[in-house]
Amino acid sequence: MSDLLHLYLPSAHPTISKILVSLVVLAAAEIFVRIAGRTLETTFRKIPSLDETFLPLTKTVVRYSAYGAAVLAVLSVFGVDTTGIFALLGAAGIAVGLALKDTLSNIAAGIVLLFLHPFKNGDYIETPSVGGKVAELNLFVTILETADGLNVTVPNGVLWGAPVKNYSHNPTRRLSIEIGISYGDSIDAAFDVLRRLIDEEPRILKDPAPRIFLKTLADSSVNIEMRAWTNNADFWDVQWDMNKKIKTEIEKAGLSFPFPQRDVHLFQK
Repeated sequence: MSDLLHLYLPSAHPTISKILVSLVVLAAAEIFVRIAGRTLETTFRKIPSLDETFLPLTKTVVRYSAYGAAVLAVLSVFGVDTTGIFALLGAAGIAVGLALKDTLSNIAAGIVLLFLHPFKNGDYIETPSVGGKVAELNLFVTILETADGLNVTVPNGVLWGAPVKNYSHNPTRRLSIEIGISYGDSIDAAFDVLRRLIDEEPRILKDPAPRIFLKTLADSSVNIEMRAWTNNADFWDVQWDMNKKIKTEIEKAGLSFPFPQRDVHLFQK
């Protein structure tokens, strides 16, 4: 490449020629990275089967690969023996790997998460320590957005080494609402109220069939549970609406929600 430049700049100093060639190589690498990034984004948008979770990692690999190749090309222009550099990098890689084993484990975990696909961008997940919507999965960390608008960065190794609940993966979810009525109230009347509310709610699925049953005989109340299935997108709205309707309709039916109570007997000597 430097010989080609001498054809156009015959009077240029050899060092200046090498610097110019190096700048051209680095500029070409930067242009390539930007074009490749835009191309990858367009490709991921056009092909629905490509999960956008792979996009940040793919762009990172392309960027580092292009810059690495550009650096090696610049060193070659200046006459540096790249064979020796590879040997040196190999030896240094072992030392760096031992020193940065946690970082490397995060990289390995990120790659495994991408291929096993336990979650994708936009899914709401929960770990023993944090929960939130997946905003980005990159080579080192996963970025979550919590329900209250916070940005949480979680090392990939933490996600791979802990149970992860994915609330968005399945198309449907089971809704469970437990209510307590007084011991003097009619259980059948409470069942009738809950059945009517289920029939009137179009967002509750017919299959699997909803269930209503007597769950426990507690100290101060008879606890009844209602279980029904909804589409995942409707889950929270249905739960909030049903809680309000149950409170209103149970009271209209003459039933009551008992407070915890205790009978105290005093004995006087």
